Amino acid sequence: MMHRILSGFVWLIILRCPPGEAQPATDAAARARELHFSSLVLDTHVDTTSKLLSTWSFVEEHASGHVDLPRLKKGGLNALFFSIYVPGTVTGPEAVTKALERIAAVHKLIEDLPGEMALCMRTSEVRAARRQGKIAALIGMEGGHMISNSLPILRDYALLGVRYLTLTHSVNTDWADSSGDRPRHNGLTDFGRDVVRELNRLGVMVDVSHVSDKTFWDVLEVSRAPVIASHSSCRALADNPRNMTDAMMRAVAEKGGVVQINFHRGFLDNAASEYERRAGPMLRELLSREPETRDYQAAFQEIRRRIGSPPAVSWERIIDHIDHAVKVAGIDHVGLGSDFDGAQMPEGMGDCAQLPRITEALLGKGYSDSDVRRILGENTLRLMTEVEQTAMRLRDQKSAATGK
Repeated sequence: MMHRILSGFVWLIILRCPPGEAQPATDAAARARELHFSSLVLDTHVDTTSKLLSTWSFVEEHASGHVDLPRLKKGGLNALFFSIYVPGTVTGPEAVTKALERIAAVHKLIEDLPGEMALCMRTSEVRAARRQGKIAALIGMEGGHMISNSLPILRDYALLGVRYLTLTHSVNTDWADSSGDRPRHNGLTDFGRDVVRELNRLGVMVDVSHVSDKTFWDVLEVSRAPVIASHSSCRALADNPRNMTDAMMRAVAEKGGVVQINFHRGFLDNAASEYERRAGPMLRELLSREPETRDYQAAFQEIRRRIGSPPAVSWERIIDHIDHAVKVAGIDHVGLGSDFDGAQMPEGMGDCAQLPRITEALLGKGYSDSDVRRILGENTLRLMTEVEQTAMRLRDQKSAATGK
């Protein structure tokens, strides 16, 4: 009799405990998913653009790469900057031509998907796209060499939709030093300062990712508008010159700007960064063979064949960098700049479909819904608004001074 009673209690406990224990986790995941898919999720650096020049299909889901339309929807990524990239070794008219081809490819993609995407040049258009259930497509230009030392060409790019200019890529331009090259100008030249001023006037964000530390500080001195680091992480956690020091992040915040955390494993982890120092010359050699395709994934596979696989890096390092940046710069000055399709992702963040993990992890660390929304996209949209407002003030001041 006692055995039957005890057995009954055991089964009662077994039946009741699992739901009670699992329910909080289920509720947390559901809450995170609801928050994520109701938020503006804006990625300021996606390198998918070069694929648009080929027969590759954006609307089909692929087993390789990081971004396509089905996976954008799965990941709730409803606003993104398509990066316009031409190798820094390509300059002059050729660089301009190639940049225009890439801009045209983005325009055509959006024109071909009128029910899915909208080209956005202002924050109001991003909001409108969200209301219409469309993905907001924006354009960023990764490398000042593509303006070919011409402010009129820069103005034309702005008219075509370019909303930020990364002043350098991995090599110096004629007017700004890069973090990936030996110093040539000691920061910005006089023309480089003119470029920053013109970007302010045009309402185009000044992007300080990739630039040397001295160039960064020169930009902060010259710019009248907040600046963006479109895809950089924290140097305190991964000692790489592409990352931002704590002092730099504080300065961006004091200016009203935003640091967009990069997901690339070499910018998240010191061991991975050291591996990349070894792999760097090989990567440059492999990419130089076919610079048009910029097939990073094939290049990385060849590097693994030569020197072995890189150290394992967990996607949770992204959260570590976000958390550090928030502590240093403040909750209003951190966003997402993944470098999807242009970098090696950490384990567990294999493509943009995995983005909801970030929301769930931030909630798990105690971030409020409002804080998470800021990081996912609202901070970046606020920055864009302030850059637009600065441009309006500068134009008004010029009109008042000239009487026109």
